[in-house]
Amino acid sequence: MSSWEDAYRTVPPWDVGRPQPAFVELVRAGELNRGRVLDVGCGTGENALYLAGSGFSVIGVDLADRAIAAARAKAAERRLKVDFRAGNALSLEFKDNVFDNAIDSGLFHTFPDNDRPVYAREIARVLATRGRYFMLCFSEKEPTDWGGPRRIRKEEIEATFSPLFKINSIRNEFFATRFHTNGGKAYLTSATKIPT
Repeated sequence: MSSWEDAYRTVPPWDVGRPQPAFVELVRAGELNRGRVLDVGCGTGENALYLAGSGFSVIGVDLADRAIAAARAKAAERRLKVDFRAGNALSLEFKDNVFDNAIDSGLFHTFPDNDRPVYAREIARVLATRGRYFMLCFSEKEPTDWGGPRRIRKEEIEATFSPLFKINSIRNEFFATRFHTNGGKAYLTSATKIPT
């Protein structure tokens, strides 16, 4: 059993029972392309369900079967249509160029260095030309005294994604968790796939 499966035996710290405010704001601001969204590392589905309720066609993928089961139950209870699937972000089971957007809420910062370029290539592969990628991750400004995932610097984001994406912005944001009152210090990255 994976550590991700174990994390969902209880309620993990990142599962706050609502969509991340940063993604709610992206939708309000009209930053996502209309159309299909891939929520990669979707957990129990709050961001995906919010997007589906906002008129997007959404597929959520997560490595943890327990998280996917919980997400499917929420979708049924809320009468929202989201295709939740178990899957690995490093080898996505989708054809090329099928999504208009991809969102990542706290997945990228879990990858070791050697998996980062693999992940960036997979996201670029499944996004349509000029598809948008939005990623929320803890920044190096967040204290490390409480443990948690690795903190990420802007330069690391740029180095990983700039070969395949135009980085539109990397802005300071907050990552809602069950440990923080107002959220942990994070970066919200907006990037557009470069036509090949």
